[in-house]
Amino acid sequence: MFVNRERELKFLERKWSDDGAQLIIIYGRRRVGKTMLLKEFLKDKKGVYFLATADSMGENVKGLAEKFSELTGREYFKDVRDFGKLFRYLADEIKNERVAVVLDEFQYLMSLESGILSVLQKAWDEHLRDTGIFLVLCGSSIGMMERTLEYKSPLYGRRTGQWKVEPFDIRAIAEMLSDRDMEEIVKFYAVFGGVPFYLDIVKDLSVEEAIREKVLRKGEVLYEEPEFLLREELREPRTYKLILKGLSLGYETLGELVNFTGLDRGNLSRYIDTLERLDLVGYELPYGRRKRGRYYIRDNFFNFWFRFVYPNLADLELGMVDDVWAKIEKSLNAYYGKMFERLVREMLRMKILDFGQKKVARWWHKGEEIDAVVELEDGLLFVEVKWSELKRKDAERALEELKKKANSFDVKDKRFLLIARRIRGKSNEMMDLKDLEELIR
Repeated sequence: MFVNRERELKFLERKWSDDGAQLIIIYGRRRVGKTMLLKEFLKDKKGVYFLATADSMGENVKGLAEKFSELTGREYFKDVRDFGKLFRYLADEIKNERVAVVLDEFQYLMSLESGILSVLQKAWDEHLRDTGIFLVLCGSSIGMMERTLEYKSPLYGRRTGQWKVEPFDIRAIAEMLSDRDMEEIVKFYAVFGGVPFYLDIVKDLSVEEAIREKVLRKGEVLYEEPEFLLREELREPRTYKLILKGLSLGYETLGELVNFTGLDRGNLSRYIDTLERLDLVGYELPYGRRKRGRYYIRDNFFNFWFRFVYPNLADLELGMVDDVWAKIEKSLNAYYGKMFERLVREMLRMKILDFGQKKVARWWHKGEEIDAVVELEDGLLFVEVKWSELKRKDAERALEELKKKANSFDVKDKRFLLIARRIRGKSNEMMDLKDLEELIR
């Protein structure tokens, strides 16, 4: 099921129609849908798709040679055992014809042959740059693929475009789960985020069934998914796992994390920098301030896994799914509430909820918090988010509390908005899931 990705496809089509040879870097975390995107793009085009493996460089060259032989109809490619020569001969065959060559999981080739980027640079400079080739290097190891973009990379100055493929936003999640109501969509978002592969695995189950059967049960793909991703990207995942566990439990400042992990501030900062580069951790400042920020786990599934699965792995290894589920179930509603707040901020930043805003941020100070402060052209909009069913009287009380907290802000034009799971008898200052669903659908 191919969903969304209009922007990515438009980018690739635009580069395809540009004159001259193209060298495109496509990267992003594993399972995010890069391969499906590239196969969709290739559907009506002359070209080859090659999936690199970790076997050996010789096996990869042999496989690519067979692909080039099929593409050109030339048998001699099958006898070539040199990566650089393959591209030299391909340049001779295709000349100015527009032909796509997609090398997927390119990071495996980088691991197998340390000089692969230099080999490719030489082939590009001497043979490919004057042809009609559309060469795509695609990879899932963000750290390794970003090395191809660096100033020191042999390919620096050769690439003609790059795109980081991101997880789905809430609109695409709703499209993928088109038969679900908004409450279920929010729950799926809270647990699985916008990673297409995860959503595809669980889309025929209820959220609760998906957690029990696909996340908590040993042997299922999602049971150890964060472990595998961390091992692939990092040399010492144990320390990173400790940091992620701390964040999932609410230790959000550098000081709190120092106390939780036992690491000194300098080392901890380096580890966190790496997690930020991998898009696993983010940092946010309270509205209007330049310090005292908080770290958080950006990836929703990592957030859920480290909060509920990682601390219970010993029991899950023994097959005690029911016992672990009973513990998780008690805290799940509070978790949905936190993630609902995050979703509303994302919708504001993306202007799915559009008030002409210039900036959106959380705010906290001396024990008080506001879920979103929205900077408008002529003032501020303060937003309270509740994962609750509210009567009109309770909703009005929540708005009054929000207005008291907003007294800390010295601004003339203040507006207020309450967003809840369900509100009976809404005023103009209130929205619930039905209103959000109309905007998303």
